[in-house]
Amino acid sequence: MIFEPEKVKGFQDILPPESLKREKVKSVIEKYFKLYGFLPVETPTIEYDELMRSDTLGKEDEVISDRFRLKDKGNRNLGLRYELTFQLKRIFKQNPNIKLPFKKYQIGKIFRDEPTGPGRFREFTQCDIDIVGDSSIKSDVECLAVFSDILKELKIQPEIQINNRKLLGAIIESVKIHDKSEVMRELDKIEKIGEDSVKANLRKYANANQILTLFKMLEKPLDFFTKNLFDGSEEIKELEDVGKNYGLKLKFNPFMIRGLGYYTGNIFEVKVENKKDSIGGGGRYDDLVGKYLNRKIPAVGISFGLERITELANIEPKKTKVTLISLNQDKETIKLARKLRKLEISCNVMFGKPGKALDYTNSLEIPYAIFIGEEEIKNKKFKLKEMSSGNEKLLTEKQLLNKLRK
Repeated sequence: MIFEPEKVKGFQDILPPESLKREKVKSVIEKYFKLYGFLPVETPTIEYDELMRSDTLGKEDEVISDRFRLKDKGNRNLGLRYELTFQLKRIFKQNPNIKLPFKKYQIGKIFRDEPTGPGRFREFTQCDIDIVGDSSIKSDVECLAVFSDILKELKIQPEIQINNRKLLGAIIESVKIHDKSEVMRELDKIEKIGEDSVKANLRKYANANQILTLFKMLEKPLDFFTKNLFDGSEEIKELEDVGKNYGLKLKFNPFMIRGLGYYTGNIFEVKVENKKDSIGGGGRYDDLVGKYLNRKIPAVGISFGLERITELANIEPKKTKVTLISLNQDKETIKLARKLRKLEISCNVMFGKPGKALDYTNSLEIPYAIFIGEEEIKNKKFKLKEMSSGNEKLLTEKQLLNKLRK
């Protein structure tokens, strides 16, 4: 049987022009991460499986159970990272003297062995920021502000939804349901399987009257919970108030859970119109980072998938600026190319048939072509062709460089 090479399901090649747009989006993301004072971090793709397992008792979170597992030659249980946040508990165990607050960002590949579909892959790139060592809700808001600024530059209109894990727990307790973690797991499925199916699943943990009362409670506005002193409601109110300093519009959604069990306080998701899945999310996880140090280290973070953001971004990727076409003047062509690159003007150099070089330039939508021939060298003027209009101009080297710098 002859082997036919093909991609593994759920994995993808990213080629031009998509790769150019992706790089542009990534540069915008990194720009804002740095503007807000976050520092770059890189971590291993592979970790011990024990580190990746859920910290909660009972069933694992769906994201964690979907991790890729593997063994090395030493028969050690390993796995591919399914996200970037959980690695902080190992980092702080091995580096306990990191100066706090620790503001880090990371852009890296993550892997999940889950069902694939439109826009859903088993390998994707996560963009993540975290503030470790600050319990202030101002840090929660800063994470949202970074994301909001990024989306604004990419011309994406977001809806930022907020909730609080303490409030969710208090609501569930108020209707006398005891298995909070399992109830939250079921509620988290509401967008996937619908309200009726979630209610049916909840019958394992509550009676019909409790379930009915729970859903009525979850439909109440934030003011109801703050007036009745529900735990966590004051944190959401503060999040809204501080968010106004950044011009953030935040929408309270008591049905929003976030799938990972390590969240302890405010949680948030970012959605866009006509998209079922969120494009980003995060929250506060005050019990995770200090797990192996036997102390509490407050932390908050947000992450989003580069693939989804790139798909939605209304932005033009940076293209190669010009093609230099050598007409048997290779030395002078290379000399000009080096000058352009020193000025950070991107260029291709092509030798041989001019027609073929122009076809290539058109195919990549490169805006300009320069012909370097014997006459151009003799007269110290270069022929610049504008590809969109076909117009040609003879320019001195100085005029040419000034034109291409714009």
